[in-house]
Amino acid sequence: MSHETKPSEAGGFWRSLWRPSKTHALGLLLTIGIALGVVGWGGFNWAMELTNTEAFCLSCHEMKDNVYAEFRGTIHDTNASGVRATCPDCHVPKAWTYKIVRKIQASNELWHHFLGTIDTPEKFEQKRLHLARNVWTAMASTNSRECRNCHDFTSMDVTAQRNRARERHLEADKSGATCIDCHKGIAHDLPAGIKEEELHPKGGK
Repeated sequence: MSHETKPSEAGGFWRSLWRPSKTHALGLLLTIGIALGVVGWGGFNWAMELTNTEAFCLSCHEMKDNVYAEFRGTIHDTNASGVRATCPDCHVPKAWTYKIVRKIQASNELWHHFLGTIDTPEKFEQKRLHLARNVWTAMASTNSRECRNCHDFTSMDVTAQRNRARERHLEADKSGATCIDCHKGIAHDLPAGIKEEELHPKGGK
């Protein structure tokens, strides 16, 4: 008996390769979808981390020539312990959800970068108080969340602090003040025109 493949059978075989069954087609689409999802998610997170570095922040001369220049030499930049805070440590949340929200908000900053809103020292100084208040308000609304990444009040030994610091921290704890209420101007210069009451905590003296 001959076992040669009939022409009709051969044609069916090749058609099955070019026209896979619905099950095979769905499996292929699912595999491709998962692969694209993994690559897309990985690329998204890579971009998130790339834009979450001090080097990226300093790629804009507005930051490098103004606020970063002021930051250099402060206690957050260099100190006896060698623990250094970078731009994202203070200005970008660590929690993923809040980080996404902050990144979306930052798109407005990019827009103003391209518009040249604060591209000269003079323009920056004109906007400094407004920009500072925006940051202070945001930090106060989160109970100084980014400050507390390093400065945990519950772990703070106030008895080891100097009298003035100890008294103010105890007062702040009672009045419900948050870090940024008192600690303005520790990493950047205070803006001209700031009101005296803005430098004191709620209920403080």
